Amino acid sequence: MALARIRDLTFAYPDAPPALREVSLEVGAGERIALLGPSGSGKSTLLRALAGLVPHFHGGRFEGHVEVDGRDTRRVRPAELAGTIASVFQDPEDQVVMARVENEVTFGLENVGTGPDEIRPRAQEALRSVDASHLAGRKVAELSGGELQRICLASALALRPQLLLLDEPTSQLDPRAADLFLEGLGRLDATIVLSEQRVGRALEFADRVLFLDRGRLLLDAGVDDAIRWLGRHRPRYLEARASTSSAPPASIPLLTMAGVGFAYRPGLPVLAGAELEIRLGEVVTLEGPNGCGKTTLAKIAAGLLEPQLGTVFRTGTAGYLSQDPGRYMVCEHVVDEVALAVGGDRQRAVAALEQVDLAWAAGRHPRDLSSGERERLGLAAVAVAQPDLLILDEPTRGVDPDRKAAIGRWLLGYARAGRGVLVATHDRTFVADRRISLAPPKEALVAA
Repeated sequence: MALARIRDLTFAYPDAPPALREVSLEVGAGERIALLGPSGSGKSTLLRALAGLVPHFHGGRFEGHVEVDGRDTRRVRPAELAGTIASVFQDPEDQVVMARVENEVTFGLENVGTGPDEIRPRAQEALRSVDASHLAGRKVAELSGGELQRICLASALALRPQLLLLDEPTSQLDPRAADLFLEGLGRLDATIVLSEQRVGRALEFADRVLFLDRGRLLLDAGVDDAIRWLGRHRPRYLEARASTSSAPPASIPLLTMAGVGFAYRPGLPVLAGAELEIRLGEVVTLEGPNGCGKTTLAKIAAGLLEPQLGTVFRTGTAGYLSQDPGRYMVCEHVVDEVALAVGGDRQRAVAALEQVDLAWAAGRHPRDLSSGERERLGLAAVAVAQPDLLILDEPTRGVDPDRKAAIGRWLLGYARAGRGVLVATHDRTFVADRRISLAPPKEALVAA
């Protein structure tokens, strides 16, 4: 029995080409669907259409029909579908509304009229399912990006929806947290549509695969047939091995950190005795579980935070790309956003956009881009100034495998030209000369 039906759906955001083109499909009750495709292919738009956010919230030109639980989404508001559908968006920072974690998870339950005696137990159960019970009393503003993503997931799971729509839900989760989350999803009595760039995990979870490209549905098949199709047409989507470069880096240090300690609140150290060296010509990945201090260490390396203990020696300039660069974009056009760092030089900005395959978007508004495209825009906006040390925090979030591989090759070339690159990431398939693990109890960095 179909829980959702999409017939001949074409949708375009205002002043933009169609994001979806003549898409038709049915979603059966209890199905687990992996939604794959390149950045900007229409995956997020398809999820928004199933949630009723397209067209009610985003506006634009809508053609075709979408029905969920027998209701036409053009005639019912998204709020009326709240008891049936729950969504987790690509950017968890834009989804939270409450100041404390437990209040955030109970907020949705209160809004759909859950009985008072049920609210707290269901919130606690949802937090346990994403391994986040220890965060219940924390302030949302104190969470790392991965921890915040787990809270948004818990908020959705607490609602026990019939249809759960997940847009890159593991993009900021460490491997253990991602595995626990997908295991938890497997126990749910719900229909799940999972948009994911961690393709291996998605294929293990799903019983059906959809592949979108340029707004068109190219594949709708079972997992075995989908794997064969991907092998022929998108082989990088099946690659899951770690990539290590072969060229030996030089031994000249660009950055040396010794005995670094930092705490945002007294008595709760984020870093204690951290050691790190980045040498000329190398790409180094910084790995570790959510909340272990990767972002804090990256900000100290960039000079955005001062260590409370220890020493930092840096040679040359540093550039830093945050976890969610879309929050810091201020210009009306993509090319001007990149040109900010080079005194408005549009020629250099366009060259930087070409490096990340975004020259076509030079005249677009940054907010019109997909999450993965905004990540690449952020990379161009920082790298255009050619800092000696390029520091990137989760730069592959929302980026598809083909473009991720291209970015990896480009970063190796950037480093080999006489610079250094530090990448904080959970993605062990990302190319690197060295992999460093920052793991509890946070006393030291240990070479992987």
